[in-house]
Amino acid sequence: MYSDEEGEIAVKAARKVIDSYVGEGSIPEIEFPPSFDRPSGVFTTINTYPERMLRGCIGFPGPYFPLKEALVKSAIEAATSDPRFYPLAPEELDHIVVEVSLLTPPRLIEVKNPKEYLKKIVVGRDGLIVQKGFARGLLLPQVPVEENWDVEDFLRGTCMKAGLPANCWKDRKTKIFSFSGEVFSEKTPRGEIYRKELI
Repeated sequence: MYSDEEGEIAVKAARKVIDSYVGEGSIPEIEFPPSFDRPSGVFTTINTYPERMLRGCIGFPGPYFPLKEALVKSAIEAATSDPRFYPLAPEELDHIVVEVSLLTPPRLIEVKNPKEYLKKIVVGRDGLIVQKGFARGLLLPQVPVEENWDVEDFLRGTCMKAGLPANCWKDRKTKIFSFSGEVFSEKTPRGEIYRKELI
């Protein structure tokens, strides 16, 4: 879906936005290629370096905005508005790595029996959204790989992310959506950018 060059542009743009917004309180002007005008889902993830512990992750699962606009918004919010963490401080900027996930639109996984989810979901390929009533939770495709989860662990984890019981995926009233993503990340702070192979 996206080339290595576009992935590198996305990560460098997210890093530039985070550095500028956290360090100076301003949003930089960035020139994007025409492909970034297309609406796309995107998440920006910030990890500590070298520990690679999560420090912030915010994004948009659906193609609600042009990619260039969604990328800037997600970068700022990952750095400042993730409710699990304090806003990123300027002194942390040299000790983080930035990761960008470029997403396909979510699609409903249709099953007659919830047990079918175990065969329809592929760890490393799929990200998941669990929705029941007003509760909604999302986990990116790289999460089960990094946590060494199988499909059932992944379903349970996404249910809990939604604030629902871990086995809510077995409830026929629960809707589960999947999406795929291409993930690009800095190897070191402001360093080389690579495509993460998830499968």
